[in-house]
Amino acid sequence: MGYRYTAAGFNQLLESLKEKHRVYAPVLLKGKGKFSDTDLVGYGEILQIEDVVFKQKSYFSPKETFYPITQTLFYFNEHEFRETAAAEKGIVVFLRACDIQAVERLDKIMLENGPFPDYYYERLRKNLKFILMDCPESFEHCFCVSMGTNTTENYSASLRYENGFYLSSVREDIEGLFALYGEPADVSPQFVESNHQEVQVPQNLKLESADLNPIWEEYGARCIACGRCTVVCPSCSCYTMQDIFYEDNPRCGERRRVWASCHIDGFTDMAGGHSFRRSNGERMRFKVMHKLKDFKQRFGVPMCVGCGRCDNACPEYISLAHCIDRLGKEEAENRG
Repeated sequence: MGYRYTAAGFNQLLESLKEKHRVYAPVLLKGKGKFSDTDLVGYGEILQIEDVVFKQKSYFSPKETFYPITQTLFYFNEHEFRETAAAEKGIVVFLRACDIQAVERLDKIMLENGPFPDYYYERLRKNLKFILMDCPESFEHCFCVSMGTNTTENYSASLRYENGFYLSSVREDIEGLFALYGEPADVSPQFVESNHQEVQVPQNLKLESADLNPIWEEYGARCIACGRCTVVCPSCSCYTMQDIFYEDNPRCGERRRVWASCHIDGFTDMAGGHSFRRSNGERMRFKVMHKLKDFKQRFGVPMCVGCGRCDNACPEYISLAHCIDRLGKEEAENRG
């Protein structure tokens, strides 16, 4: 089941959808590229379907639309604290299959990794709906097929731009609006079937062999601990906490949750001046082992979804895809 829309019809759909939801999609950010006078594709709230970038991969993941980079959890004074108000509107995000798979990884960490779900994540997450963007061709550095994340069934509908706009495989007609503005059409989602690069994923990494592998020193010699790889990653969930005291009244303030990661200096600092994983090679080892072994051991799937954004973002051209492939081939050689 699906629907076809003209640009005007889809914009009417968006206008009605925005009455109860905020709608995000990949958009062109003029002048925001990493070099002077260059552009960037990132996620932003859209006003019309013409704003959506269909044929480029977004530099940043859609994670920030529902898991904010900086999030105020509550306000406090010397007597009490007051929780921030929940968002009044839901969130609809246009995103690709690998990113939906990444959200499912975030869900496991934030909602299932302990006796209680993360309250602040949960109340945003329950109002989140996905519109899958068709992905018929692979982008640069993608290896989602190797990771098994090139398809998904977790979406309300699939969006395609091809001589018109199509919503296919409609599983949830949000607010009954899809049928209202579109004409019935026989169309199915398109998923990428092969990537430009293939990765041999290790199936049973051993801690003892990983500890002795020279790969970490090699990558550590190049890594500058900027954290770009983890900031653009759609499945990284780590954060730090900040208490902000107001200058006009130091007895009042707010507690914020701010993205952080294992690659960034200070993340493992402890009382007494102690710190874990001081070298960049140790941090690289921790990240890779967590994504490929620890997470899979706990939840049954690798944490990495093969979107390739970390490879795009690294200023030192360190490739996680090549690292995974090397570990996978070494494992196969040792097994044989």
